[in-house]
Amino acid sequence: MNALVPLPVLLPLCVTGIKLAIGPRLHRLQRFISLAVLGAVLVLSVLLMIAADRHGPLSVHLGDFAPPVGITLVADRLAGLMLTVSSAVTLLVLVYSLGQGMADRDDQAPVGVFHPAYLILVAGVSCTFLAGDLVNLYVGFEIMLVASFVLLTIGGTATRIRAGSTYVIISLFSSVLFLIAIAMTYAVAGTVNFAQLAQRLQEVPLGVRTLLEAMLLTVFAIKAAVFPLAAWLPDSYPTAPAPVTAVFAGLLTKVGVYSMLRTETLLFPGHRLGDLLLLAALASMLVGILGAVAQTDLKRVLSFTLISHIGYMVFGIALAARGSLSGAIVYVAHHITVQTTLFLVAGLIERRDGTTELTRLGGLAKAAPLLAVLFFVPAMNLAGIPPLSGFIGKLGLMRAGIEAGGSWAWALVAGSAATSLLTLYVMAKVWNLAFWRDAPPGAEEEGVVLESAEDDEPGDDEEGKAAGPGGGTGPGRDTGTGSGLPVPAGAVVAAGFLGQSITTTKRLPWPMLAATGAAVALGLSYTVLGGPLTTFTQAAATELLARTPYIEAVLGR
Repeated sequence: MNALVPLPVLLPLCVTGIKLAIGPRLHRLQRFISLAVLGAVLVLSVLLMIAADRHGPLSVHLGDFAPPVGITLVADRLAGLMLTVSSAVTLLVLVYSLGQGMADRDDQAPVGVFHPAYLILVAGVSCTFLAGDLVNLYVGFEIMLVASFVLLTIGGTATRIRAGSTYVIISLFSSVLFLIAIAMTYAVAGTVNFAQLAQRLQEVPLGVRTLLEAMLLTVFAIKAAVFPLAAWLPDSYPTAPAPVTAVFAGLLTKVGVYSMLRTETLLFPGHRLGDLLLLAALASMLVGILGAVAQTDLKRVLSFTLISHIGYMVFGIALAARGSLSGAIVYVAHHITVQTTLFLVAGLIERRDGTTELTRLGGLAKAAPLLAVLFFVPAMNLAGIPPLSGFIGKLGLMRAGIEAGGSWAWALVAGSAATSLLTLYVMAKVWNLAFWRDAPPGAEEEGVVLESAEDDEPGDDEEGKAAGPGGGTGPGRDTGTGSGLPVPAGAVVAAGFLGQSITTTKRLPWPMLAATGAAVALGLSYTVLGGPLTTFTQAAATELLARTPYIEAVLGR
């Protein structure tokens, strides 16, 4: 079974090379290959999760070189669960993207650019979850960075390039800081292998150990969009195509959370920065949700709720108890799925009505009842309405906070309750504006073209003014054609994969609906399987705190 551990990383990378060799030809074969590979990765992830639960952590030293020289990959309960959830979500998003690409007639972008970059992203995520040392954790981050920049800037529109540039600058800064932390760790411990570091860091002077912990936490907090290191996220994610935004929002930030979970429990047990993490968790919850309250664009609303709910996961990590870690793991799995689903729904709304600006939406509950259901269920799940999985995770975290006691823990319990109520308010606001009320006057009609977000070209002004409603301009939107009409605060200009114009339709593509429905069902499955899921995460938390099973699986003693 150990031989299966590297495959979630190797399969997508190898197939990416094959797909690049084929090029943008043989579209059906290309799509089938992508679906088959991600399906195989999902099966492998489930097998690894089951094996880790039954037999303990699995490890493999590539090339049969022992630590600290060799590359070590480890699959324990936590890694297996994260692999399974991420593989399921990335597979569903791929199906969604196929529907969007076929609807837009994007024969070049999804196959020639999107699919290879997407598979590389999946490989990077898998590498991060399985990494058994700091260097390979860094490599996983960099693989994700390269792929994510391509995905963010597909089409080359000005808005996407600006957003992608901000994302890359922030990511490069965190990468440099990560490299410095790795170098310092190797200098003081003589290794970067997690299992060896778990033993050797206890002998390092306390001040040096605290500095290393602070540097690594800063790196991972940037990746996870923990306040105050989250300002880049709301402007970076909403400009990308809907499938890209969905997988980024649902998955990439959780890679940072996973890294915090792994290093805080394995390398820095009894960490001295717990109060600082509690403060960051509380600030993320409150600032993020208050930012969501102030937004009028659905994508930006969801971006700010993403920042807010990262605070719940950091809350669990900061308490560092069995119950809190179990609740944090449940909430990570829940949030990956629910946040992805909500962004997929936002893409469907944009496809149908030409905008995600809430002031220009209305009547969707009557006009598109299926779409209303697809939004309502994950929205209530995000808000933590019983008995959904969001409630299960929040209840576990709040119980752990009460058991821990102390002023900070009680402040986080109160902050968690307030954030949950404000999340419900935000979701109710979106429901009332976009679904429940009647459609406002001047709402977009079927066939409206959504222009790309390119900068104005000389001579475009008159053409944009003449375009009128059929050309995609309208009250409150400047689509980049030079119409001169104002864009509402927080509005996001929409376009297809290549950044070109796309046409709205009241009849949504069935692959997009099917993938979104399956994502909703996946989120509900956490509720149906709440008992086994909680038992599994408690065992994972116990394993994380014990550390010995991980160390023995890697070092053999």
